[in-house]
Parts: sequence; structure tokens; C-alpha cells
Amino acid sequence: MSRKILMTTSFSAATPSTQDNPSQRRILTVLFLSQILSGAGLAAGITVGALLAQDMLGTTGLAGLPSALYTAGSAIAAVAVGRLSQSRGRRPGLAAGYLAGALGSAGVVLAAVIDSPVLLFAALFVYGAGTATNLQARYAGADLATPARRGRALSTVLVATTLGGLVGPNLASPMGALADGLGIPHLAGPFLLAGTAYGTAALVLAFWLRPDPLLLARELAGSAPAPTAAAGPASRARRSGSVRFGAVVMVLTQLVMVAIMTMTPVHMQHHGHGTAASGLVIAIHVAAMYLPSPVTGMLVDRFGTLAIAASSGVTLLAAGILAAVAPAESVPLLALALALLGLGWNFGLVAGTTIITDTVPLASRAKTQGLVDVSIAIAGATGGLASGIVTAATSYAFLAVSGGVLALTIVFFLPAKGNRKGTSE
Repeated sequence: MSRKILMTTSFSAATPSTQDNPSQRRILTVLFLSQILSGAGLAAGITVGALLAQDMLGTTGLAGLPSALYTAGSAIAAVAVGRLSQSRGRRPGLAAGYLAGALGSAGVVLAAVIDSPVLLFAALFVYGAGTATNLQARYAGADLATPARRGRALSTVLVATTLGGLVGPNLASPMGALADGLGIPHLAGPFLLAGTAYGTAALVLAFWLRPDPLLLARELAGSAPAPTAAAGPASRARRSGSVRFGAVVMVLTQLVMVAIMTMTPVHMQHHGHGTAASGLVIAIHVAAMYLPSPVTGMLVDRFGTLAIAASSGVTLLAAGILAAVAPAESVPLLALALALLGLGWNFGLVAGTTIITDTVPLASRAKTQGLVDVSIAIAGATGGLASGIVTAATSYAFLAVSGGVLALTIVFFLPAKGNRKGTSE
């Protein structure tokens, strides 16, 4: 408890009114704009990635491979972006990640044009850097926030992705038509949008994310009075336990969300729905992933991370059950199931991110955040790869229900006692 008070007092002394700081407002504005762009790039690829692989390979069993590849690529990118941010700041780290996502998108388009599955898989791996960077941007929004407002600060960045996420999937059909006109395979069209969006986001951050939030936070913290007592073994053990719990919450929610989300467009296509219908469902899903973020942030700040983490497991279970029992011809019910899937993921991400940000010191924050996001990316890759295999061997309904049950195990990892940071009082 004493360490928590010392850390909070120290940071507050350095930044007594961070939430009203002009630098913080500018940083949030720039991050908001870049997240709109990156959200469009992320959602566009999600919408048709599995369908493109299925079309090129001629099998459903490997339809989950694109999701597995770009989430595996995001694991490597999470380490790279985290380390670059740790040494140079958030601006070069995030800009480099989005630039890699743009190059991967261009590679997917080229692979579709020359009908090369090998190039497709390699490009999807690189494309995953955009996904990793999109997630890591949330940490930048919280770097300068006071502890009592971190949930809301990171949620402000997350919600911006909603706008791009709504636009991206609904442009799948028009971008496919544009691709047809350019002599590019129809399903590669959304990756034209993804490449443009990621590239523009990289430029926005490279030129306008000034001052760098992480570097400024370090400067402010360095000018604060030093703590009067060092953290003891018990305090370090609580911090380590909090990091593990925050990571477990985000890993489980990512795995379940990616698995069910990946196979939903394939499930819909098998029952006669086109890209417009699946794009609408994915757009609603992505909106539910990010749009509730401000409310979720306030709930985390008000009721604590543990309550919201538990809510994520319950919500994902409800999503899995509804997806399983919804008639395949019912787009509204599938959309509702995917909305619940996105909401449960949002609860887990905001709660888990707040735990990590509150717990890890500034000196090692970006590096640790990158390593945690590696675990999240690996979980996503596992969910994406397993989703096609499980669906082919059983059914979409079995995948959805089993995913929901897995998500509910978050409840069993809850600490017996905790505060909003997930640590013991």
C-alpha cells in the first residue's frame, strides 16, 4: 500500500494537472486521428483476409491461416515497436510499425495479382505490424495521464479506431469494385485501402506526435521528488502478480475474439451471404470493440479492473452462445453476437491495459508493454489458426461455444483481493 501511495504521489507531483495539459490534449488529438486511419486498415484486412486465402487455396481448413499469420507478425512487431519506443520514444516506434503494415498490405495486393500463396502468407505476416501498432498506440495515450484517469485516457485512443473500423469493412465491396477496374482480384481491394490508411497514419505520427508522450513523461517523473522507501520483495511480488493477471485477461479475450471473428465471414459465405453482409457484421463487431471504450474506461476508474475483467469473461460467453444458436440466415442475430464479442474484448483490453500501465514503472514501461502484447499476438495467432481447423472438424457453433467457455475462465484467475490496479491493498 505504501509503495502505491509513494508512486502515485511522485507522479502527481510531477504532473499535477496532466489531464488539462496542452501537450496531453495535443497528443490525444494526434493519436485520435492516426487511430481513425489505422482502424480502417485493420478492419479492411479482417473482413476479407480469410476469404482471400480460401479463394486462393481452395479449402476452408486453412481459412484461419491469414489471421494466424498477421497476428503472429504482430507478435514480432510488438517486440520491435516496444523496444524502439523504449529507446527512442513513442513517435518513431508507432510510425515505423504503421509503415510496416502499409508495406504488408501492398504485398498482399501483389500476391493476389500474381496468384502467389507464398507471397500472400509472407505479406500477411508483415501486415500484422499494423495490428500490433494499433494496439500499442493505446499506451501512448496513457503515458501522461494521472493514475485516476488512465482508464479514460487510453479509452480515448481506443475509441478512435471505431470510426475507421466502421468505414473499412463497409468499403470492402466498393474497394473490390475499384480493384476489378484496376485489373486486381476483387478480394484484394480492401488491402488497397489498408495500405493507404496505414501509410497515412505513419506520416501523421511522424510529423505531428510532438512532444513525444513517453519521453515527456520520463522528464516530468525525473523532476519529481524521489520516493523515501524502496520497493520491498512483497511489493515486487504484487507487481509481478498484477502484470501476469493483466496479461492473462488480455490473452484469453484476444484468443477467443480472434477465433470467433475470423470464422464468422466464412460461416456467412457458406450460407449465401456476400461480402457486403459480412462487412456489415464485422463493422458492427469492430465498433463494439472500440466504441464503448470511454464508458469502459470510466467503469474501470470507478469500479476497478477486477470487476471489469470478470465482466469480459461473462460477456464473451454470452457472445459465443448467441453466435452458436443464431440461425445462419439471420444477419441481425449474428451481428448482435459479434457486437457482444467485441464488447467482451473491450472490457478485457481496457482492464488489462490499465493494470499493466499502472503497475510497470516508466523506466521499463514500453519494453514490458511490448512483451505483454507479444503474448496477446501469439494468442490471436493461435485463435486464428485453430479456428479454421476446429470449424472444419466440428462446426462454427462448437467453435463459438467452446470459445465462450474458455473466456469465462478469467473469473478463476481473479485475485482474492485487489484494488483498481489489480494489486493487494
